[in-house]
Amino acid sequence: MERREAIDELGQILLKTGCLRFGTFKLSSGALSPYYVDLRLIPSDPQAFKRIIDFYSYVLDGDLLGRSTRFAGIPTAGIAYGAVLAFVHGKPFLYVRKGAKEYGGRRKIEGLLFPGETILVLDDVVTKGSNLLMAIEAIRTEGGIVKDAIVLLDRQEGGVENLQKVGVSLHSFTTISQVCEVLRDKDVISDDEYDQIVKQIIREVSG
Repeated sequence: MERREAIDELGQILLKTGCLRFGTFKLSSGALSPYYVDLRLIPSDPQAFKRIIDFYSYVLDGDLLGRSTRFAGIPTAGIAYGAVLAFVHGKPFLYVRKGAKEYGGRRKIEGLLFPGETILVLDDVVTKGSNLLMAIEAIRTEGGIVKDAIVLLDRQEGGVENLQKVGVSLHSFTTISQVCEVLRDKDVISDDEYDQIVKQIIREVSG
């Protein structure tokens, strides 16, 4: 399947499952956005979930797999996708908590992590990269090496650049502008909806 065809299919899946919506939404950062992506809905649709895993695997080329000892997911969607991808590709899996447990071992990382291992961090969507940066710091504190992170969708609002500052390369299956360009060309979304997304990207990057 050609990359553009795959992006087209992803766009259709996002709309069909209600994962991509247009309107006015408040993000976790407090900023307003003309669209909202919620990939936590995908696992409720087994067929869509399988295709999303296929799209992630499209990005996991031989080099990226070869230099990754373990996969790490971050809450919440990153855990679901990361666990399945680790199983499919035969990699040990761990996940990073948003905060350390208040009981037991008070761990922030669940799963085995040995110092010197190279960890591939996985999430669903990246905006500015704050969740990924949190996970990277936690893994590095425990002695893990993080050079790469992977997401399905890049909102193009500074995530790539923010991860580069800490020496991590971000790999994404596609970007929001690519998805919406395909949807616009197929008259699935309007020119106005597409323009609002482009303006959001420009505003966040320049701001």
